[in-house]
Amino acid sequence: MNKSELIEQLAVKKEIPVKRAEEIVNLIFSSMTEAMINGDRIEIRGLGSFVIKDYGTYTGRNPKTGEPIKVSPKKLPFFKVGKELKEMVLG
Repeated sequence: MNKSELIEQLAVKKEIPVKRAEEIVNLIFSSMTEAMINGDRIEIRGLGSFVIKDYGTYTGRNPKTGEPIKVSPKKLPFFKVGKELKEMVLG
């Protein structure tokens, strides 16, 4: 499912205009993005949690030349699937 399909399903299930559904989905996503930018953890019960992971400096390899290169520290978003969702998917 992509974002436009999510918007369409919300509009149909809640019987609201697509434009209103789009505003709702965009508000949710922007709120989640802002929270993660601020370093907050997002937990959605039954789905999972979003956190920012800090990765320190490490030595990587240039895929073209094989030369070792120093990779700068970085922060990346990480999603950890919740127990309920994992069980539903695995059956």
